[in-house]
Order: sequence, then C-alpha cells, then structure tokens
Amino acid sequence: MDRKSRKAEHAAATRTALLKTARRLFAERGYAATATEEVVRRARVTRGALYHHFSDKRDLFKAVFQEEEQKLAARVTAAGACESTPWNRLRAGCAAFLDACLDPAVQHIVLIDAPSVLGWEGWRDIDAGYFLQGIKVALQAAIDAHDIAPQPVDAAAHVLFGALHEAAMMIAHADDEAAARRDVSGVIERVLAGIRSAAA
Repeated sequence: MDRKSRKAEHAAATRTALLKTARRLFAERGYAATATEEVVRRARVTRGALYHHFSDKRDLFKAVFQEEEQKLAARVTAAGACESTPWNRLRAGCAAFLDACLDPAVQHIVLIDAPSVLGWEGWRDIDAGYFLQGIKVALQAAIDAHDIAPQPVDAAAHVLFGALHEAAMMIAHADDEAAARRDVSGVIERVLAGIRSAAA
C-alpha cells in the first residue's frame, strides 16, 4: 500500500471514529449537552482531526443525522421488500418507520435535535430527500398495480409524509412511547385507508 492510500485509509478511519462516537453521545445526551472535547477524547483523535473533517459541531451533527437518515431509509425499504404487493410494501414501510421512532437514537438525533440544530427547513429538506420521493414512488406503483384508485400522487405523498412525521414527533415526545406508537398506528392505518379508497 502506498503512502497516499495509507493516508486516505487513516482519514476514513478517523472520520468513522468521530461519527460513531458523536452518534453515541448525541443519542445519549442530546446535541446541547455533547461537547466536541468529549467527542475527540472518546474517539481518540486530535481536535485538529475533528476540524479537518467537520467545520464545527453543527457540521458534525449534520453528518451524523444524514447517516441516521440513511439507516432509517434502508430499514423502511427492507421492511417493504418483504411484501408481495406495492400497497403492502407501502404499509410495511410506514409501520417500520414508526417502529424506528421507538429507538432513542432516532428520537434524539432525527426527531428532537435535528429540527432545532439544522432549522426546520433544513431538517425537512434533508428528511424529504430520503423519504418523500420514496412515498411518491410507492403510491404510483400501487396505482399502476390497481391496488389503489388513481389520484394526485404528489398531494397524497405530502399528506402521508406529514402525517407520518407528526406521528413520529408524538412518539418521540411522549411519556409512554409504546402507548403513543400504538395510538398513532391506528390513525395512520385510517389515513392509508382513506388514500386507498380515494376517488379518481
């Protein structure tokens, strides 16, 4: 392995260590209570290494948030892939998304801290990039398969996207998260039933 390759490998390992450590601390303590000094110490890297990869704590958080979104999107996709019809894939994906909201890391990083750290619009833009298009594709596939009535896909996707995220916020902020998850499940099923029976 040449010097350039070793340097790139070391840089990648350093970035991975920072992200892994930051994720653990953000999930346990939240953004405000996590100091960059603690991230650096636990990741066993220098402060200079942190600022080589990230401009500041907010930039580090944004990278952790995006990784969390990628994992969440993969989890939703995997749940849908187990189903045989487009409509059931959509329903399974919605359920998997709500189940993931019981995970403390998803709660603290994605639902509680991200909107305040990144700003509502910044958070929503990133989140929509991972999920809104997927909902549109799933709805269109269900229409094409005659699982649901033809309808304005863009409007239906935005309504479902909004309902899922309000449900997620309710779970994340609830005193009894499991009970909130059960409550929102029935509501989301009714929203889906309304979409399925929508007139052309």
